[in-house]
Amino acid sequence: MNLVDLTGTKYPIIQGGMANIATGEFAAAVSNAGGLGLVASGGMNAEQLREQIRICKSKTDKPFGVNLMLMNPDVDNIANMLIEEKVQFITTGAGNPGKYMKGWKEMGAKVFPVVASVALAKVMVRSGADAVIAEGGESGGHVGDMTTMTLLPQVVAAVDVPVIAAGGIASGKQMAAAMMLGACGVQIGTCLLVSEECPIHDNYKQTLIKSKDNSTTVTGRSQGAPVRIIKNEMAREYLKLEAEGADREKLEQITLGGLRRAVLEGDMIRGSVMAGQVCGQLSEIRPVADILDDMYVGAKDCLANANAIAI
Repeated sequence: MNLVDLTGTKYPIIQGGMANIATGEFAAAVSNAGGLGLVASGGMNAEQLREQIRICKSKTDKPFGVNLMLMNPDVDNIANMLIEEKVQFITTGAGNPGKYMKGWKEMGAKVFPVVASVALAKVMVRSGADAVIAEGGESGGHVGDMTTMTLLPQVVAAVDVPVIAAGGIASGKQMAAAMMLGACGVQIGTCLLVSEECPIHDNYKQTLIKSKDNSTTVTGRSQGAPVRIIKNEMAREYLKLEAEGADREKLEQITLGGLRRAVLEGDMIRGSVMAGQVCGQLSEIRPVADILDDMYVGAKDCLANANAIAI
C-alpha cells in the first residue's frame, strides 16, 4: 500500500514533527503543497496545541496530523484533546501510545508511531498502529542507533503494516532508495527547514545551507537520550563534559532552552541547532511546494530508470 492511499495526500511524504518548528501554519503549508503536514506537540500543553491545530484547520482543507511526544507532561490531556478536535492522523514518539489507541481509533484516526528498532515496531503493531515510521540515526533531533538502510528492510520484513522511512532523506534518489527497500512513503524534516515557509530564524537556515557532510554530531549518548545537532560551541562543551562523566543535571544546564534559542533567536553559538546528516545536501531556500515536487518527481524518474542501471 502506498502512503497516498493511507493519507489521501498528493505525495507519499510526511513532514516530521519538529518541536518549536512545526506550527499550525507550517503544517498547513506542507499540506497545501501536497504532503502530510504535522503540528508538533513538543513544548506545548493541550490548550496551546489545540490553538495550533485550529490555526492549521483554518489555513488548509487538506489532510494534516499531529505529532505527539509521549514524554510530554500533559500527554493525557493532549491525547483526549486530539479526540475532541478529531485529528485524523497521529504520529507518536518517545513511548508506547497503546493506552490511547482505543479512543483514537474509535474517533477514526490513523496512528503512525516512530520506531528505531524491530522490537519496538512489533510492539507498536500489537498496540494497533496503522503503519510505523522506521527512523534511522541519520535524522536530526532525537535519534536511534541503526541507520535507515539497515533498519528499514528489517522492519518491513518483521511487520504486516505499511512502513514509512525516515532519516537521511532529502532527495528523489534517497526517496527512491527507501521505496526500493520496501517503504510505502517517507517522512522528511531537515530538508524542509530551508523552505521559505519554515518559521525558524534565518540564521538557522543559513547555517544549514553552509553545512557540510560532517557538520553534525550526537550529544547525550551517555544519558540514553542521543540528539543529533550541528556542531557549535554548545555542542563541543557538552561533549567535553560528557566525556568527563558529568551527571545529567550538569549536562541539562547546557542544553536548557537551547532549541528555542536556535529557532526563535537565531543563536547558532549556544543554541541547539537540530539537523540530520543530509544538511550537507542543502544549498538554497525554496518554497516547500518545490521541495516536495522535486523529491517526488526525482523519485519517480529514478524508479522508472532503475532497470537501466548496470550491476
